Amino acid sequence: MASKFRRENGLDYTAGDIVVANGAKQIIFNALMATLEDGDEAILPAPYFVSYPEMVKLLGGVPVVAECPEEDGFRLKPDVLEKAITPRTKWLFLNMPGNPSGAVYSEPELKALGAVLAKHPQVLVLSDEIYEHILFDGRAFVSFGKACPELKDRTLIVNGVSKSYAMTGWRVGYAAGPAPLVKAMSTIQSQSVTSVSSIMQAATVAALNGPQDDVARFREAFERRRNLVVDGIRQVNGLTLPPPEGAFYAYIGCSSLIGRKTPKGVVLEDDTAVATYLLNEGRVASVPGVAYGLSPYFRISTATSDEVLSEAIRRIKAAVADVE
Repeated sequence: MASKFRRENGLDYTAGDIVVANGAKQIIFNALMATLEDGDEAILPAPYFVSYPEMVKLLGGVPVVAECPEEDGFRLKPDVLEKAITPRTKWLFLNMPGNPSGAVYSEPELKALGAVLAKHPQVLVLSDEIYEHILFDGRAFVSFGKACPELKDRTLIVNGVSKSYAMTGWRVGYAAGPAPLVKAMSTIQSQSVTSVSSIMQAATVAALNGPQDDVARFREAFERRRNLVVDGIRQVNGLTLPPPEGAFYAYIGCSSLIGRKTPKGVVLEDDTAVATYLLNEGRVASVPGVAYGLSPYFRISTATSDEVLSEAIRRIKAAVADVE
């Protein structure tokens, strides 16, 4: 992992700064378990990955939602961050490209956030970079650690092989960060699941250090599918979709459907009702935006075949057309 961070992210870490766990989610859970006291706050830019607030709450922390609206590109702005920080703030979560929005931060944007964080030395940064290779439109990835090296002693860079290498079932996540934090996380790991299977670790090393041709091939396929879905949603009256900048999700706006009625006379009161309607009548599975902290939207995954996505768009369009 140390060679991966040097080669791809320009970050210098030793073995003592790196921890491996059973998936990136366990990395995050261990980090929170090692640091959170009751009442400590974690700032979650919304829309956020659904597990973030639940893990914070499980460990006695308080999720603090910082809304990042569509007009801001679903990205956290420095003034919003400043307002969210309190004396109890322990963590700031960043996820780039983001799940569910696909938002990507530029180096200047990260530096601007880093300037705010520099004034609040109690705040740790968890930068979830697991989608780093799934970027569109020629974008280049910049790690938070590379953009803000002055915050290295309180930044945890989280990654894994589930996304870029399509190794979801192998369950290997890894992170690099300050040695005291990594040591505490390793202690938690050793007293819970002990370690990651040696076979899984060997597969991960092969993925990270071997030929990277498939990573580029996967990225091209995901961009093609992104384009397919964006073009399809543009043809659906009542829905909006700003082109995701990375990852493999579509966070679809449905504000114009709220308050309207289905053919059965059911009022679509919120995005949960919209997702339920699409499931029951359109036979398309989606997740309502409320689960990600920002409504009214619903998320679909684009990590499937072109044929399945085309059929999903057809069904969504037909179902929306029936709404009065």
